[in-house]
Amino acid sequence: MQSIQANNYLVHFNQNAYEALNTHLKENKYSNLFIIVDNETNEHCLPKFLPLLETDLTIEIIEFESGEINKNIETCIEIWKVLTELGADRKSLVINLGGGVVTDLGGFVASTFKRGVDFINIPTTLLSMVDASVGGKTGVDLGNLKNQIGVINVPQMVLIDTQYLETLSQSEMRSGLAEMLKHGLIYDAAYWQQFLDLKSIDYADFDELIYRSVEIKNEIVIQDPTEKNIRKALNFGHTLGHAIESYFLESETKQTLLHGEAIAIGMILESYISLHKNLITAAEYAEIKIAIQSIYDNVTIEENDIEPILELLIHDKKNEYGLIQFALIEGIGKIKINQSVENKLILDAFEDYKS
Repeated sequence: MQSIQANNYLVHFNQNAYEALNTHLKENKYSNLFIIVDNETNEHCLPKFLPLLETDLTIEIIEFESGEINKNIETCIEIWKVLTELGADRKSLVINLGGGVVTDLGGFVASTFKRGVDFINIPTTLLSMVDASVGGKTGVDLGNLKNQIGVINVPQMVLIDTQYLETLSQSEMRSGLAEMLKHGLIYDAAYWQQFLDLKSIDYADFDELIYRSVEIKNEIVIQDPTEKNIRKALNFGHTLGHAIESYFLESETKQTLLHGEAIAIGMILESYISLHKNLITAAEYAEIKIAIQSIYDNVTIEENDIEPILELLIHDKKNEYGLIQFALIEGIGKIKINQSVENKLILDAFEDYKS
């Protein structure tokens, strides 16, 4: 597969990825190498990765506990301390080997340590391959509020190797699929149709679909790296999806949702809003809802859950001048950004989802 040119870096695929990495290590005079992993990727992915690495650099492994709950500034402080203790300097290289939590947090750690050291991302989940791999967003959560602290800073390169998907559960794979569906809905109707045409979802044969998903996100980001305009399209499903994800993360009575599970709900809700703002037809809404619900189980949202979910919208980082901004689909494959939505329509969307 041909590498994809992103903003000032390349996304390399499968075997080509390791050739690119090892060439980069030979051509740059790094002082040492730090690989940031969580306990899951330390066990399942690191043993696959290390034998493919060709370098004489001293390699140190830094591990933290997996999960969104650990994507916070406290984890960053611990890693910064370890980097300091192990002699990291401005010529060190950080490799983030893991899912979106690892690449988001590790990218932020590297971007801020000694005012910035080089880093490379190797996403190991479907979600991180098609989402976190492109765009340069790094950061951590603030309490239960997602991605409130961070910077946009691009890696030296991104390596996507689909062999790591063999280590994932079906639920993790479905989580990543949500972002792929989103890319079709906002940008490429033919890509969306490819998913509708699948007789069954066989993740073993997903390489071309993953490649196109990365391509779509990159085509959007390259036009608008700092999210002033068209990049906001990528927020479809995320305004309500993030609020739902945060609420379930904080709740003592709810089971935590995977990111893609929350975004799947968000896409149904925001498609309903698109319908009632006359941006899509009833047939398109039905198609979207049926397709998503055929992949994801319905999540129970009680009446008393809705108000605290809506309160979380106030903290959405996409808000401007105190207004909640939505990106809504305008037909399948098109998007309309900066859409204000009245509260009643949001409540109606929840009612429709619950029915």
